[in-house]
Amino acid sequence: MSLPTVGLLHPGAMGSSVGAAVRAGGAEVIWASEGRSAATCERAAGDGLTEVATLAGLVEVSDIVISVCPPHSAQDVASSVAALGFGGTYADLNAIAPASSREVAGIIETGGGRYVDGGIVGPPARSPGTTRLYLSGPGAESVAALFDGSLLGVVSLDGGLGAASALKMAYAAWTKGSAALLMAVRALAAAEGIEQDLVREWDLSQPGLSDRSADVATRTPEKAWRFSGEMREIAATFAAAGLPDGFHRAAEAVYEGLSPLRDREHSFEEALLALCETEGDN
Repeated sequence: MSLPTVGLLHPGAMGSSVGAAVRAGGAEVIWASEGRSAATCERAAGDGLTEVATLAGLVEVSDIVISVCPPHSAQDVASSVAALGFGGTYADLNAIAPASSREVAGIIETGGGRYVDGGIVGPPARSPGTTRLYLSGPGAESVAALFDGSLLGVVSLDGGLGAASALKMAYAAWTKGSAALLMAVRALAAAEGIEQDLVREWDLSQPGLSDRSADVATRTPEKAWRFSGEMREIAATFAAAGLPDGFHRAAEAVYEGLSPLRDREHSFEEALLALCETEGDN
């Protein structure tokens, strides 16, 4: 049996590592370069992904399409693929709520395709044991088989459509949610003039917390624009389960406050100031 052709949307830092993992399993991975940056082109070429010019060209020859994009783009990406008459398997690996995943499923299935729900836990898959792909719904096993022998670990869940997205939401609710809380606490301490006093107490009773907060402040702004959308999806997941959603709505505001620092050098103090100013406007 010949291996499927896999269309990847899109080869960002995470997406390109997913494409590399599929290639390690033996399948050809193609991507659409129209409208993409030089950095994306370079990244895709480095991972051996095959360039096609347009989304239409990708859809025409792909047996499976994998979507790895910011949460707020998931439905638009799916709609673009469905509008081109895609009849293969569409795997959405984005950080979206189970309800959002079911909406994407409706878009794909109405267009004649088959949908697989997915969620990625961990950094870009460049080292063994660091990153796992959770899959659920009919067709999950066929997508899982793409990654045999790769650096990306795959777990198929029994919970049905939406289970993989729910697991991703629950996981990131803690990891990225707690990071946002930590930043808000540090900003509060700075606003009240007791930041160094708090840091000294953390060093006594919560070793490592001050270092973690500094790491969040300096490294997160680059990705905060995407994390804010993820917090919005997590809040919706909590609300749909009848649980309070306010904490992750606040976390969304924290990441929105850090987003203007993207793509430029900034100090720890600038990150705290940006966050304080955002909070003051709300």
